[in-house]
Amino acid sequence: MHLMTSNELRTVVVPAAGLGTRFLPATKTVPKELLPVVDTPGIELIAKEAAQAGAERLAIITAPKKQGIMAHFRTDAELEATLEARGKEDQLAKVRATDGLIDVAAIEQPEPLGLGHAIGLAESHLAEDEECFAVMLPDDLVLPYGIMETMLEVRQRYGGSVLCAVEVPEEDVSKYGVFDIAADSDDPQVKKVNGMVEKPDLEDAPSNFAATGRYLLDRQVFEALTRTKPGKGGEIQITDAIELMISEGHPVHIVVHQGKRHDLGNPGGYIRACVDMALEDETYGESLKQWLEQRLGE
Repeated sequence: MHLMTSNELRTVVVPAAGLGTRFLPATKTVPKELLPVVDTPGIELIAKEAAQAGAERLAIITAPKKQGIMAHFRTDAELEATLEARGKEDQLAKVRATDGLIDVAAIEQPEPLGLGHAIGLAESHLAEDEECFAVMLPDDLVLPYGIMETMLEVRQRYGGSVLCAVEVPEEDVSKYGVFDIAADSDDPQVKKVNGMVEKPDLEDAPSNFAATGRYLLDRQVFEALTRTKPGKGGEIQITDAIELMISEGHPVHIVVHQGKRHDLGNPGGYIRACVDMALEDETYGESLKQWLEQRLGE
C-alpha cells in the first residue's frame, strides 16, 4: 500500500448533530440534512461534492435522535427490486446514486458542545498518515462544486490550513466569522489570514470576507482544539482553535469563492436554493421559470 502525500484528501467530516430548530415543525421527525433540495437531500449533495474532491470517506457527526441520516446511505433492496420490476429506470438510478459513492461512517456527538467539539471527535477515525482532512457543513451549499480542489492546490503551495470565504455586504458581517487579511494579499482569490473575528459589529469587522462552510484543516487542529477554551454558550468554537494556530505561526489562507452559496440552515435560504437548483433542472426548469414570471407579474 502506498503512503499518501500530505495533501491528499481521504476524509470529509460532516457535522450534522444540530437539532434544526429553525425548521420546526418539519425537523421534529426528519433531520434537516434529509430535507430535499428539489429531489436530493442536502447530505447527498455533500457526499457527491466530497467524492468529486477525491475523498474516500464521509465521517458524519450525528446526534442520538438522527439515525435517519445514515439510513439514507444504506441500500434498500426491496425498494430497488420494486422499481426494477416496474421498469422505473430513472428512479432506480436516483436511489442507487449513493451506492459505492463514498464510505460513510457515523460518529455520535452525545451533546451539542460546538462545532470545534464535533470536529475533534473525528480524530480517532483518521488514519495515522492522514495529515489533512476536510470539513463540509451541510447547511452551506457552495456552487458550482470544485472549491475543495482549489483549496487542496493552495495547501500544496503554502502548507497549513485553507478555508473558504465569500464576500458579503458590509451590513451582513455581524452574522459571520470574518477574516482579518494580510495587507499584502493582492491575489483576488487566495489571501493569507492574520486572524478571525466571530460575528463582529460592523465598525469592528476587519474585512467583508466571511467564512463559509468548507475547511481544509491540517491535523494539528486536533491538538489546538484540546487547548481551546469554551466560548459563547459553553461551546468549543473551531474559529478559536484556528485563531490559536495562527498565533503560533501556523499558515492559514482563504480561497475566495466566486460562485453561488446558499444557506440551507434556515427556511429563507433553503427556499432560494430549491428555486435556484430547480431553475437549472432540465425536468422542472422551464415550467418553473414561466410560472415564476407569471406569479411575480400578478
